[in-house]
Formats: sequence, structure tokens, C-alpha cells
Amino acid sequence: MSNEPCGQTTDVSVTQLDNTSNGHCVKVKGNTLENCENNPVDIDPITTGVVAKIPVVLAELTLQVNVSSFIKLPESALEIKDINKKLKITQCRLLQNTNILFIKGFVRKNIDYSTRDCSNYKGVCGDLRHCTVDVPFECTTAVDFNGFDPADIVFNTKSQFEYFREDKLPGDFPEKERLLSGDFSEFNQITTEYLNEIPYCELISSRIIEFDEFLNRKPIYEPAPFEEKEFKKIEEKMVIYITLKILQKRQVEIGAL
Repeated sequence: MSNEPCGQTTDVSVTQLDNTSNGHCVKVKGNTLENCENNPVDIDPITTGVVAKIPVVLAELTLQVNVSSFIKLPESALEIKDINKKLKITQCRLLQNTNILFIKGFVRKNIDYSTRDCSNYKGVCGDLRHCTVDVPFECTTAVDFNGFDPADIVFNTKSQFEYFREDKLPGDFPEKERLLSGDFSEFNQITTEYLNEIPYCELISSRIIEFDEFLNRKPIYEPAPFEEKEFKKIEEKMVIYITLKILQKRQVEIGAL
């Protein structure tokens, strides 16, 4: 236990060694202080109006995904103790010039289960183990733009142009005649590339309702309580409710204060 009086600061020293002859490269001392005072500073906002580029909400929606899957554990389990779940979205893409949203992801499930090491007619003893799996899902849904319509797509353009050319004709033609045409000795083109703002998603919340059933439960072929059985395979059904915002960066005029 330290003998320093309560409330005093303590020097914290950090020494970094290198391979130099004296063995010391740098030494730093610092103090941990109890409080730092601050004074508010006036904020200088823009009051004359401005055009800002900010995310605009195109839609907010809750979609339902129905999932059925099978999970096989690496060893026989006696019972499931707990399952922790996290939603992971790997794709949320609005196909532009349509209202179709493509969504793809996983439900990360950390399964805690008990195993059997020994048993008798009075009880079963074993270890607590865990297994973490990703259960995939994928679907599409039609979006109602209840916020603001997406910006129109601006397409790239490509245009070719040429110049007028006048040439003499070969000897079989009258001397006064001329060849009037475009210039075949060059190629001229104007291309324009537009970089549109792509809509993107934010995950607001998720709710998962699941039903897990243990398949092919087998009796323990050693002395054990009669109702105890082991299994490896789980059939699960999940209904996933996902609440999303679909946004797009747009130029917005903000009026004067």
C-alpha cells in the first residue's frame, strides 16, 4: 500500500531503452491532475444563409427477413445455456432509377452449451463450451420514399465531331472540281463523366425472434438420469426486423437566421 497522503499527484516516469552506449534514449515525466478549467468561447455561425452538402433522408423503413437454418455443433451437447445475437449488414444497396433495395448480411450467434464428462443415475457433470457462427440472409424489398426522392442519375456523354475538308480530285476528274467531305485524317471527340452521389444506408435497430429445436436427441448410454439426452444438430427459425435509413448527400439551401 502506498504511503503517499491522499489527494497528492504522483509522478509517472516512462523510460525507453535503445542500443546506444549509455543505454538511455529518452525519459519522460508527467503528472496526473485532478481538474482542468475551461471557459466557453462564442460560436461564430453563418447567419446570411448558405448552400450545404449534407445527407438527406430518402426513406426510413422496417423490413422483415425470415430465416431457416441448421447448425451442427462440433461435439454432443446436453443443453443450450444461452445464445447471444448480433446483426451484421454486409450489403445495403438501392438500385438507382428503381425503388428496389438489395440487402445482405449475417446474424452472429454465440451459443453457450453444456457438455457431459461423467454421469450417474443422480446427475450429469461436464464443461460449459461455446460456438460462434454466422447465419447468412439475403433479400430484396421495394422502398417507399417517404423522405425525399433520390436525385436523378446524370449519364456520361460521348460526342464525335469533325471538320470540313476540301481536296483536289485525281486526274480522271475535271481540274476545276474539288472533293468536299469531312477530314478522314483525324478523330475528334468530347466525353463527359458525371460522378453521382450513391445512396447509402444506416442501421437504426434490429429485433430477432427465434425458435431453436434440438434434432435427434439421443439417450446417454451410461448411467444417467432417464430424461437427459445429447444432441449435435439444431434447427432454427428466425424472424428478423431491421430498421434502416436510406440517405443520399445533396446540396441543400439553408436560409438566413
